[in-house]
Amino acid sequence: MTGLPRGWVEYEASEICDLVQSGGTPKEGFIDRPGVPFLKVYNIVGQKIDFEYRPQFINVDIHHSSMAKSQAFPGDVLMNIVGPPLGKVAVVPDTYPTWNVNQALTIFRPNASITSEWLYYFLCGGDSVKSVINETRGSAGQVNISLSQCRSFKLPLPPLAEQKRIVAKLDALNAKSARARTELARVEILVSRYRQVVLRSAFLGRMTSEWRAKKINLQAASALIASTPTPHQPRGGREATDRAIQGKAALAVNTSTRQAPPKWQWVPLNRITRQETGHTPSRSHPEWWGGDIPWIGIKDAGAHHGKVIEHTIQTTNKEGLANSAARLLPAGTVCLSRTASVGYVTIMGKPMATSQDFVTWTCTEALVPKFLMYALIAEGEDIREFGKGTTHTTIYFPEVRAMQICLAPLEEQHEIVRRIESAFARIDRLAGEAKRALELVGRLDEAILAKAFRGVLVPQVENDEPAERLLARIRAERAAEAKEKPKPFRRKSAMLTAREFLKENMQNWPEEGVSFQDLRGEFRGNYDDLKEAVFASISDDKPTLQQVFDETRSLMMLRKHRR
Repeated sequence: MTGLPRGWVEYEASEICDLVQSGGTPKEGFIDRPGVPFLKVYNIVGQKIDFEYRPQFINVDIHHSSMAKSQAFPGDVLMNIVGPPLGKVAVVPDTYPTWNVNQALTIFRPNASITSEWLYYFLCGGDSVKSVINETRGSAGQVNISLSQCRSFKLPLPPLAEQKRIVAKLDALNAKSARARTELARVEILVSRYRQVVLRSAFLGRMTSEWRAKKINLQAASALIASTPTPHQPRGGREATDRAIQGKAALAVNTSTRQAPPKWQWVPLNRITRQETGHTPSRSHPEWWGGDIPWIGIKDAGAHHGKVIEHTIQTTNKEGLANSAARLLPAGTVCLSRTASVGYVTIMGKPMATSQDFVTWTCTEALVPKFLMYALIAEGEDIREFGKGTTHTTIYFPEVRAMQICLAPLEEQHEIVRRIESAFARIDRLAGEAKRALELVGRLDEAILAKAFRGVLVPQVENDEPAERLLARIRAERAAEAKEKPKPFRRKSAMLTAREFLKENMQNWPEEGVSFQDLRGEFRGNYDDLKEAVFASISDDKPTLQQVFDETRSLMMLRKHRR
């Protein structure tokens, strides 16, 4: 990275992190009760740790032995390196004093020259990180970022004080964009609800009530039905049910309890349509597949719900139809998925066949196919009430054969279809604008991060200690400390101080215990010393502390060990 701002410097992650290490998975030691929390990629949700979802724990002995290199502490930053997807990032919270992570996550432990938050934002959108992820995404199947690539990430490092100002600004801007995302995401839900409101209004007769009142010479549906010959129905199958089910709009099974709007009339669907189903030619005869006859399956119906279908994923041929119960149905036939994914509705744009998962209606001149399609969709999820089964609902043919529709006059059917499609077009424009706005919010977030990494998001302060000088001072202090106090002796002395702190204070702890966060706030010594003292006190042959999970606070509490 060239042209860095004054006081900035660029380093590889390995130079400004005390640790860049992948996790691991123990062969044994998983326990049901709270112990040391074990994190997987799925626990990173929305760039935060969500340990409420499928929590796992390992016991303390395994944590200190085979999983010692996989420990993560509050303030560490995690990034998933196995995907897809890649690049989920989160800062380890202080809910627990220590964690373990699996091999799909890399632990970045920042030193004193870089804040956890600055490192987090860099891993979310830094140039060198994005470059590696974009190159890796081009691979097929499982993809991963190597540990050496993680250690080689090039980070722009501002002065420490400037890092904190930039992070504060990013946090404030991200809060605003998060609110915008939430509101824009609600549009999709509102669009779905608005569509149902439009459809229910149409098929309860409200949408066209004023239009109908002005049409003095409008032919009533009863006259339309009387002038339409009854279509021939296929033979066989089970008889119509005698149970009554009232739909939410213009459909019912058997006699409806809802009064029809003026000039409308309830009529059995098989009085004004030919009702059929389909079939699947044998898969053991590949020569019956791949022909020139479109064959509608559930995936086709899902992709063309509420639309006219012209092409299908699979096709059959005349031989396939001749050797099965499937039949070539005419264009304009309305199809409803009745098993598996109940409620998909589509209209054939050309002659086609279907699987047995559908019920089909070929309309007479008394019924506009789109009027029937929208009437079925107007039931929404409630169309399942016509079926049976809770886990796997199916609409069976006794109910299909007893279905009735509240039929509008023919001219009004066309008017209703026109108004529905006009309203849907407006709704789609609104949804499209919301989707584009959501994409723009994402681009705005990226642009803000780019400004942050260029050093132009917040003003610089002349008195800030340059990052390079701070890092040199940290290294010098560590080198001097290592010479003056050999590490084993220093750690032992510091550990003793921390354990004396615990011994002295635990006598005054409340019955429910204290959290590690509480201890951390009281202890004036080194954080690592306190952490090691706590776990030594838990895992000694004669432990003085025990961990107990407080469900009301969702925190691991430390209590005096009760022998």
